Amino acid sequence: MPRYDNIPEIAPNLDGSGLKVGVVMCRFNLDVCEGLLSSCTAELLRLGVAAADITIATVPGALEAPLTLQAMAKSGRFDALVALGAVIRGETYHFELVSNEQGAGITRVTLDTGVPIANGILTTEDDDQALSRMQVKGADCAQAAVEMARLLKALA
Repeated sequence: MPRYDNIPEIAPNLDGSGLKVGVVMCRFNLDVCEGLLSSCTAELLRLGVAAADITIATVPGALEAPLTLQAMAKSGRFDALVALGAVIRGETYHFELVSNEQGAGITRVTLDTGVPIANGILTTEDDDQALSRMQVKGADCAQAAVEMARLLKALA
């Protein structure tokens, strides 16, 4: 990334100390979701978010995540949120419906509330793809949540 002299730049900040982070985990495809949750919470702790400042809520599936995220965002208790889940392609159009609607819902909640949400709901072709992505994606979402919370605080 180019740097320009005399132009202010807000550098990425991954210091999670003092931040309150809410996590919504879907229970459908539970093995993958628990892997996502494990890697996400481990990374949040590594970044300095206190265990007492992490709240986990579980929901049946990906379509239930946006409403729960909205309630958490409107509560004013969280600096950032994370959505975790897995939508794995089946034989019907349901995959496209769930994938598209959960993504649109999460984006709408973020824009309507101003609370950053890292979307870690995987949309994969099969179980193997989901299993191979869960560790990295969970940690990536933790980092994105912390970085966006710090960025919004810097902009305020």
